Amino acid sequence: MENAYWRDPALGRGRTLELPGGPLRMFETGSGAPIVFVHGLLVNANLWRKVVARLAPDFRCIALDMPLGSHELALPEDAPKGAPAAAAMVADALDVLDLDGATLVGNDSGGAISQIVVTTRPERVGRLVLTSCDYRDNFPPKMFSYFKPAAAVPGLLWALLQPMRLRSQRHTPIAYGWLVKRPIERAAEDSYVRPAIGDAGVRRDVRGFVRGSDPSQTNAAADRLGGFDRPALIAWSEEDRFFPQDDGRRLAADLPHARFELVPDARTFSMEDSPERLSELIAGFVREPAPNVTPS
Repeated sequence: MENAYWRDPALGRGRTLELPGGPLRMFETGSGAPIVFVHGLLVNANLWRKVVARLAPDFRCIALDMPLGSHELALPEDAPKGAPAAAAMVADALDVLDLDGATLVGNDSGGAISQIVVTTRPERVGRLVLTSCDYRDNFPPKMFSYFKPAAAVPGLLWALLQPMRLRSQRHTPIAYGWLVKRPIERAAEDSYVRPAIGDAGVRRDVRGFVRGSDPSQTNAAADRLGGFDRPALIAWSEEDRFFPQDDGRRLAADLPHARFELVPDARTFSMEDSPERLSELIAGFVREPAPNVTPS
């Protein structure tokens, strides 16, 4: 399908990592301190294209193409799936790439995955950035709770995705309409919706992630965030319709070395709506001296 697997050239060179959980595509550009980007459900590495373009002159930017419904390489049928399995893939990628002190940046369900990473396998993470994302019982947000039954009934997810062939349907509140303030460019939007429409293996991965994910996992991660003793930035979208600001402030309170910032003029996908401000926040945060703490 045309544009199904398009990735913005700003993301850099693509390669495939062979991980214990299955193949993982990633895109890399720039040099300097490493920043690893983790997206959420039904988007891909293109979500970060505008931020990577701004940060790559000064940092090594690595955008993972997580197996969450807009990816190119389906996982093996028997591969573990769900948020903990996705977190293991992120941690395994950091190991394979031999990254130490990386800044991990998560959005949406990628933020839930990142919380699990830093509370289960934090060794290679030097800093954490959470943009608007799931927290505790808000996983997934109530507006997207229909994914659970859709993942449980054979054929229902396929039927649910068919209207997404029409751009007008992609802009409804239960699709991407309330995740952004302004339209997503066509090539990126096509790359978000077309893989799951056209590939049964990709749909299987979506079902596996949804069925293997549960608020008990985000609650367990939140309970352990106090043990992550490295710097954290909570960069929350000021006009988010799915992730309350109070959740972002609670995340900042959970983390011992965190600060909370609002990203103005942005909904959930601040990297689409306000890439300049988000990039400024990330760059300034990565450049800050680390506090004098004892590594965990």
